[in-house]
Amino acid sequence: MPATAWDETRAQAIIDAHKATDGAALPVLHALQAAFGFIADRAIEMVADTLNLSRAEVHGVVSFYHDFRRAPAGAHVLKLCRSEACQAVGADKLAAEVRGALNVDWHETTADGRITLEPVFCLGLCSCAPSAMFDGRPIGRADAKGLTALAQEKPMSGKA
Repeated sequence: MPATAWDETRAQAIIDAHKATDGAALPVLHALQAAFGFIADRAIEMVADTLNLSRAEVHGVVSFYHDFRRAPAGAHVLKLCRSEACQAVGADKLAAEVRGALNVDWHETTADGRITLEPVFCLGLCSCAPSAMFDGRPIGRADAKGLTALAQEKPMSGKA
């Protein structure tokens, strides 16, 4: 389901639909992110209040898991692996080149709203490192030229 604008009433309905689940915090947060594309500050308060958790506990979950976003992502998401296997074959250089080409740092979105760049700590493509993921599509033996070309050729109308 595509992300929609933040709506507190809808968010509360999502929270209520998952609150009886064992270990409800993660299912609730995943459902909120699926619906809105990010976890709003107000959502953290609502989840904490509904699940009888502290706001710090909910914030800790959101900040611990890299897939939770605190702001909407760009039209496309480029993830670069930062694990040791990828670092051993040039991931640090790749990351520096991509960040420079896109003129963003980690967790930032390009000025045109097109690409959000995120670090990940293993995509499971160690045998063909360095690896990346573009809109959920894994890319092995990634290089900066190929990744920036891919990022520039994607139409703004939808995800891959």
